[in-house]
Formats: sequence, C-alpha cells, structure tokens
Amino acid sequence: MKLTKTLTAMAVALAATTGSAAHALDELVVAYFMEWPTPNQHAQANKLYAEKMGIPVKWVAFDAGTAMSAAMASGDVHISYSQGVTPFLVATAAGQDLQIVDIAVSYSDNDNCVVRSELEITKENVMDLKGKKVAVPLGTAAHSGFLAQIKYFGMSESDFTIVDMAPSDSAAAFSQPSTDLAMACGWGGSLRTMKQHGNPIIEGAEKESVVGKVFDVTSVPTAFGEENPDVLSKFLAITAEMNAMYAKDPAPMMNGIAKEAGMDMEGTTAVIGTFVFPDTATQLSADWMGGGVADYLTNAAKGLGDKITPLADYSAVVNSSYLEAASKM
Repeated sequence: MKLTKTLTAMAVALAATTGSAAHALDELVVAYFMEWPTPNQHAQANKLYAEKMGIPVKWVAFDAGTAMSAAMASGDVHISYSQGVTPFLVATAAGQDLQIVDIAVSYSDNDNCVVRSELEITKENVMDLKGKKVAVPLGTAAHSGFLAQIKYFGMSESDFTIVDMAPSDSAAAFSQPSTDLAMACGWGGSLRTMKQHGNPIIEGAEKESVVGKVFDVTSVPTAFGEENPDVLSKFLAITAEMNAMYAKDPAPMMNGIAKEAGMDMEGTTAVIGTFVFPDTATQLSADWMGGGVADYLTNAAKGLGDKITPLADYSAVVNSSYLEAASKM
C-alpha cells in the first residue's frame, strides 16, 4: 500500500493554511496530549504557568502531532508541547514555518507496534503478518517506527492493509474480540491498553537500534517566537523547573499530572516511568539542540523516503536561543 498520496495531501493542506500565528496575546494557547503524563502538567493543574507568566494559558488536547501542526498553521495554537518528530518533518517539508525550541521527552520504550496475542506472532515468525490489517497513525513517530521495523524484517507497506487511526481509536478497536486489526501502533496510555491484548515484536535496546532515538519536541511557528520571545522563554523556563522538581521528588506532583493526563494513578505511574525528561544543560549539549537534533532530523527525513521532500538544512529549524534565555531566568 502506498501512503505517499495521503501524506502529500496532508502536507498540501498544511502548506495552504500556513501563515503567521503570532499576534498580540490575550492568552497563550498550548497544545498537548491526553494520556501522556509529563511533569509540566503539575504546573498546568495548579495554573502555575498563568501565575508565573502573567497571562492566561489555555491548554488544548490533541490526539496526534499532525493535528498540532494544522492548529499552528491556522493560528489556533501558539506552542505545541511534545510534538512528534515525524509530524514536524511532514509540516516543515510542506513549507510550514516551524521551529523546534526544546526537547520535551525521550521515550524509546513508550512508542511501539503491538500484535494481537491470539495470532502468536513473534519476530521468529513475523512474516505471518503479511496481508493483515494494521492501524498506524500516519505522519507520526509511531508511523516512522512502523516503517523502520517492517524494513528491518524485510517487509514493505504493500505487504499490509494500513488504516490511518489515532492511537486512542486503535486501542479501543484493538480491545474488541471481534477486531480485524492484527497490529496497532501508538504511544502512551493507548500503547499500554494495546499491550493488554498483544505483544510488541521488538522492544528495548533492539528496538532502539532499529528505530533510533524516539523523542518529542516543543515546537512553535517561527513568527510566534520572533514576536513573543519573552513569553516563549518563560514557558520553557517553567517547563524546565517542573522537570527539575520531578527529578528531585515526583510524589507531590503526581496527582496533578494524573488529573491533566486524564489517567488513573496506576496508569500515570506506569507510563511516566518509561519517560526521560532531559534537563536544560543536556538539551543544549551537542547531542541534542547543539547539533544532534538537526542531524537526527536529516536522517529521519531520509527514512521517510518519497513521502516528503526533505529540507536542505535542518539546523535552520532548530532554535536553541529561547532555551538559552530560559536557562538564565
């Protein structure tokens, strides 16, 4: 199955709506994911962003990073927190003027594809997946991971019937005994639900060796950052403060995190326990914002094949200046 037309149509739609998302702010609008627990949700729950920044902050939940891109293109969202790399690549390849301004979370063990248990398919007999229906959220990190894994096992997209589904939807379908889905791909709480009914083909170090780093970014329209540098830097500073608090003692923060993630405490603890939240110094290092991210974007864009036209230079879409300013606040 060829997905080029699907992603191209998505890219054209994004490019067509791209414009300046920046304007005089009456409130800051931030995109985030439900069932994706992160330390800054403690600040979200306790309205600390609004208190510390002196401006109302509206949090809007999305089910995929592609929708975040569209919302930034239309000007409905100013900051996308924890957007996946693949949606960012699709949007910027389409001409949307976005920048990565920090690393939200690294999570190689919390993004994967799961095969139905009753099929009894492992990496030893993975070819038995050929011809079956797979739920994949197109244009996301889970999509890139799916492509890398099937290539690793010597298969291609044409070997499957691929259905574009948000992880929350595919997890719900996957839990039904009558489902015709053989495999579903996703992240966070949805991945945890999928694992109740199936098993990943590969995990841990083997998966990371195949897929590479898996991380999400904080992204913004370039114009928004240029016109609101203090607002953006303050947002990043508060986020870094929450990460530092969590690293020191997560217990007092967990109720707020669970509330804003829309999860029970057991699920919140299980999911966030697989996450890594790099501190500011780590993010500004050569491995990340100091060059590593641009290199990763270049390689990841190549991995998407003919689905996008990569940028000539990805260092132009990685801007560490706001994080550097935040580190001094």
